[in-house]
Amino acid sequence: MTDTLSICLAQLNPVVGNVEANIARARSARAEAAAKGADLIVFTELFVSGYPPEDLVLKPAFQDAARAVLEDFAADTADGGPAVLIGVPLRDAGLLHNSVALLEGGKVAEVRHKQMLPNYGVFDEMRVFAPGRNPDPIPFRGIKLGVPICEDIWHEHVVATLKARGADLLLVPNGSPFEATKHGARMDHVRARISESGLPLAYVNQVGGQDELVFDGASFVMNTDFTVPLSMPAFDEALVMTEWTRGEAGWTCAAGARAPDPEGLEAIYSACVLGLRDYVNKNRFPGVVLGLSGGIDSAICAAMAADALGPDKVRCVMLPSKYTSQESLDDAEACAKLIGTRLDTVAISETVDAIEGALAPLFEGHDPDITEENIQSRARGLLLMALSNKFGDMVVTTGNKSEVSVGYATLYGDMNGGFNPIKDLYKMQVFALCEWRNQNKPAIGLGPDGRVIPQRIIDKPPSAELREDQKDEDSLPPYPVLDDILEGLVEHEQSAEEIIARGHDRDVVKRIEHLLYIAEYKRRQAAPGVKIGRKYFGRDRRYPITNGFRDAR
Repeated sequence: MTDTLSICLAQLNPVVGNVEANIARARSARAEAAAKGADLIVFTELFVSGYPPEDLVLKPAFQDAARAVLEDFAADTADGGPAVLIGVPLRDAGLLHNSVALLEGGKVAEVRHKQMLPNYGVFDEMRVFAPGRNPDPIPFRGIKLGVPICEDIWHEHVVATLKARGADLLLVPNGSPFEATKHGARMDHVRARISESGLPLAYVNQVGGQDELVFDGASFVMNTDFTVPLSMPAFDEALVMTEWTRGEAGWTCAAGARAPDPEGLEAIYSACVLGLRDYVNKNRFPGVVLGLSGGIDSAICAAMAADALGPDKVRCVMLPSKYTSQESLDDAEACAKLIGTRLDTVAISETVDAIEGALAPLFEGHDPDITEENIQSRARGLLLMALSNKFGDMVVTTGNKSEVSVGYATLYGDMNGGFNPIKDLYKMQVFALCEWRNQNKPAIGLGPDGRVIPQRIIDKPPSAELREDQKDEDSLPPYPVLDDILEGLVEHEQSAEEIIARGHDRDVVKRIEHLLYIAEYKRRQAAPGVKIGRKYFGRDRRYPITNGFRDAR
C-alpha cells in the first residue's frame, strides 16, 4: 500500500465528436505527465466524446468510435507509465452511461457510471444516458479512489456511499459550464462534501467553448481542513501535478500554485472571448466580419473578437445610411484604429433606395414607418452575409440581451450572423464591460493593451440611427430601468406585482412583459451566443412562441 501519490490534473479543451483528436490530445498529456513522474492522470467528464455530446451520443456508430479509441488508448498503459482516469460514453448491459474508465496495465481496468443525471437548465442528460447505481470506489495501487462525476458531487448520498465503502480520497471529473456566480457555489458544495465525508477532493473541470456553453476550468484541490493548496487558471488549458501524502488523518495534497478564481467582469469578458474563439476555430472559420456602427454593442463585440482571434482576423465594416451621423463615422474609425482591425466602408443608401423603389407601387398610399427602418437593417445584413460568403469569414452579430428580450432587433437584419458573444449580456453589463476592458486586458486576450473603445462611444446616448434624431429611449425605458425589470422577469421569474413593488411603474412593467412574450419568435431564429447568466434564452428559458398568458394587469 502506497503512502504517496502523484496525480496529474488535465484541464483541457476537447472538441465534441472528434474522438480521434481528443484521444491524441490525451496521449500528449499523458506523455507530459509521465515525464513529470505521475502515477495517474485525471481527465474531465466525457473527455473522449467532448461534453456535452447531446443526441450525437445516441448514434451507435459514434458510441463504437468512442469505445474503439478508448481501448486503443488503454493499450498504451502497458508501458508502465501513468494510469489514466478518463470520461467516456459507454454502453453497459444495453444501457448507455456517462462513465469514467480507469486505464491501467494495457486495458480498461475499471468502469464507473455517473449516478445523478442533471435535467435542468442547460442540461438534458436524462434524455441520453441511464443512471449508474451506487458504485464502489476504484481500487488503485492499494488505495480506493472515490470518483463522483460532476453532478454527483452536488448530492450528499453519492459521496456518503463512497465513504462508507472505503474511499480514501475523491477525484471529481467535471463538465461544469460557466455562469457568472457559479464558482462560489461549486466551492460551497465541495466544502459540504468534505465536511460530511472527511475526504480530500480534487475537482477537475473542462475548459473551452461548445456552442452556447463555455467551460471555465478553474480546477482545484481542497484538503480536509478546507484549505485550497492549489488551483488552476480559468479559461485556459493547464496540466498540473499534485503530490499526495498519507498521514494519520488520511490523505493531504501538498501546496502548489494558486490561480485567481473566475469572478466579476473579468470572468464574464473572458467567457465571451473564449466562447467566440472556440466557436470560430472549432468550426474552422478563417476569421470574422461584423458591422461596426459607432455604437457601444458593436464596439465591445469588435474588441472581444480581437481578443479572441487577434486583430488581423477581424474585419469591421461601416455601413452608413443617410441617417448615420458624422460622429458615428468618426467613432467607428477611432474604435477600429484602437483595436487594430481592418475597417471597410460600404454605403447602403443606394441599396435602400433600390429596395424602396421596387416596393413603391405596393406601398403607395401608406406613410413610412418601421418598415423602412427595417429595410435599412436588412440591407446591412445582406451586405455582411455577402462578405461572409465571398471570403469565408463568419458574421458576428451584436445584439445585447436587453434589446433581444423586447424584440428591438430586426430578423434577417442586425440579427444576421453565426454567433453573438454578448447575447446573454444586458445593456448595463455591456457598458460596464467596456469600461473594464479599457482599463484591463484578459489573460487570454490577443488584442492590444490599453483603451480599445473611445470614451465618446460609451458616453453618447444609444441609437440605432434608422431615422432622424433617433434615440433608444424614445421607444424604451432608460436602460437601468429596463434591465432591472427584465432581470426580474427573465432571470428570477418574478411576478409583475413583485417587480412593481420594487418601485417600477405598472404600465411600463405591463408593456415590457408583453414585448418580452411577443418577441419569442425572433429569439428562436437568433444566432447562438455565450451563456453568462442563469436564464439564457433557448437552453435555459424555453418559452412557447404562441402564448396567451399575461401576468401584468
